[in-house]
Amino acid sequence: MSARDVGTLRVMTYNLRGLREEVDALVDVVRAARPDVLAVQEPPRGPTGRARLRRFAARTGMRVAVGGGGARTTALLVVPHRSVRGAAGIRLPWRLGLTRRGVSTALVDGVRVVVVHLGLRAAERSRHVQLVRRHLLHGDDGPVVVAGDLNERPGGSSWLALRDAAGGLQDAASVAEADLPTFPADVPRVRIDAVLVDERLPVLGARVPDEAAVGVASDHRPLVVDLHLPEP
Repeated sequence: MSARDVGTLRVMTYNLRGLREEVDALVDVVRAARPDVLAVQEPPRGPTGRARLRRFAARTGMRVAVGGGGARTTALLVVPHRSVRGAAGIRLPWRLGLTRRGVSTALVDGVRVVVVHLGLRAAERSRHVQLVRRHLLHGDDGPVVVAGDLNERPGGSSWLALRDAAGGLQDAASVAEADLPTFPADVPRVRIDAVLVDERLPVLGARVPDEAAVGVASDHRPLVVDLHLPEP
């Protein structure tokens, strides 16, 4: 993607696999993509998790808008020149034996960005999607973008439920005719990662990076989408 002006918002969704390995490769992938917004799944956790995420953000030229606490399995990084308001990490209901999950959200230059990392079980995905729709996807405080690892192929029930939210969300990759697989990273076969966008945000382009570092940095490939911001 070529250079862009302030009226274009570049959103990247990426499962960082806890920054457990190949951190230099992850940094290279993000720096090459130059996102304005990085929707993170599987950020580092534990006693040093927040500090490690801050260091990663600094290396990529970004800042942590949401990380740790209720965000749990998600985080949100934003470049310094974009405005951020109402940043929050929200815990999702948990059941014994499952991963404790959360959602990251903030208004970035007037766009409500919601980062999700849905579970492996269909019933849990359905419960969490309904809560996200009910509490975060009203569309009454600006256009909406939902980005994350849905752990489900396009056309699945979670995709459909999210696309029906906020007056209708589009699968940016399909709109841009870039519906490429993202998982597994080394030999991708399916796309389980999504950027779903409000129809008030025209999709200018989308791609799944394929440089060498992408195949070793994580078990997912990222999805990068350019959106046109409405006039203020």
